[in-house]
Amino acid sequence: MTAIAYRSHEISQLLRSWNDGNRNALDDLLPLVYDELRRQAHRYLRRERQGHTLQTTALIHEAYLNLIKQNRINFQNREHFFAISANLMRRILVNYANARHRLKRGGVDEDIELNDSILIATQSKDLDLLALDDALRRLAEMDEQQARIVELRYFGGLTIEETSEVMGIAPATIKRDWKLTKAWLYRELGGEHDA
Repeated sequence: MTAIAYRSHEISQLLRSWNDGNRNALDDLLPLVYDELRRQAHRYLRRERQGHTLQTTALIHEAYLNLIKQNRINFQNREHFFAISANLMRRILVNYANARHRLKRGGVDEDIELNDSILIATQSKDLDLLALDDALRRLAEMDEQQARIVELRYFGGLTIEETSEVMGIAPATIKRDWKLTKAWLYRELGGEHDA
C-alpha cells in the first residue's frame, strides 16, 4: 500500500470512527487533513478581491469549528469529507461577503476570479460571489443533483470519478450534468447565449 493510499485509508477509518460517535477521532483527523484544507482555503481566498481581510488560517479554523458541530453527516470517505469542507468554506465566504456588502450599504459587490476549469465566468472572468451563490440556489431548486455536482467539482475540487463515488452516480451522468450545468451557469451569470 502506497503512502497516499495508506493515508486515505487512515482518514476513512477516522471518519468512520467519528461517524460512530468518537468525537476524539476528529482531533486525530485534523493533522492528516490540514494541508489539504489549507490548499482548499488558499484556492478560495486567491479568488477573492485584493486586500481581503479573512486569512487562510482563519478560514480553516472557522470551517473546522463548523465541522465539529456536525452530527447529521455520515462521511462516506476522504473525498466526501473534503467536499463538505469546501462547501463549509464557501458558505463562510458567502456570509462574509453578505456582511461586508450590508456594511457598505449598496457598495460594489465582492468579485472572485474563476479558474478556467469551470468556464462559466463572464467575459472578464470576474464573478460576484453572491451572484454565483444565488445562481446555485436557483439551480438547486430546479435540479439539486446538478447543484451538488457544482459544489463537489468546483468548490470541492473533486474529479469526475471522485464526484461519481461521493454521489453514487455513474461518471457518464456526472460528465453530462457537469456540461449542462456549466452552460446554464454561464448564461445565468451574464454569458452570451451563443458562446
